[in-house]
Amino acid sequence: MQKLDPRLYSLVFDIGGVLVDWNPRYLYHAFFDGDPRSMEDFFHAVDFWKWNEELDRGRPFSEAVAELSVRFPQYTRLIKAFDERWVESVGGPIQGSLQIVRTLEAAGIPLYGLTNSSKEKFRILLKKYTFLEHFRWIMISGEFGVIKPDPRIFELFLDRTGLRNEECIFIDDSEANVSSAVRMGWKAILFRSPDQLALELDKIGLKVGSEAVHNAGRKELL
Repeated sequence: MQKLDPRLYSLVFDIGGVLVDWNPRYLYHAFFDGDPRSMEDFFHAVDFWKWNEELDRGRPFSEAVAELSVRFPQYTRLIKAFDERWVESVGGPIQGSLQIVRTLEAAGIPLYGLTNSSKEKFRILLKKYTFLEHFRWIMISGEFGVIKPDPRIFELFLDRTGLRNEECIFIDDSEANVSSAVRMGWKAILFRSPDQLALELDKIGLKVGSEAVHNAGRKELL
């Protein structure tokens, strides 16, 4: 891969799945006594992931919970839990990724966020994880009524930041989101792990110290 001049680029990070370990299964595990099949049956029955997309587009939790509870009264307790105990769906920061962010920030690389999230719940992350304060700006889908991979969200991001397509390097754990960014003319990296991301960034000339990232990841597991 061609090496880049780091002075010419801005890094745009997805948050959930890249910097913060978010998964509703962390929350619902306790409700199903560790029975993953029953939990997945619930997700399928209420079309949970589609419902969550509505929340990411900015639909108020109170409205969405009330509507879905009427449709599926047998699951009311589980549906309400996603609002009342949402913080339990957050497993914590991904330490190796944070090491990358710290290194890039120290090198003066502009850092941005672009995340699919309810604006209501993202406030919890902002209070919980102070490292997010170091980003120049984080675009939250729920504030704009559009979610990745819709190309409009990338256009809105550019409008708000004044950046150009060719200046952005996008990092996301979703193939669909990465593909959409590439079609827009962005450079993009599909995130699989901090180690993999560090290697990808090193290859293009954004040195983040792969060994340090690897060690940070090991500490997370210990």
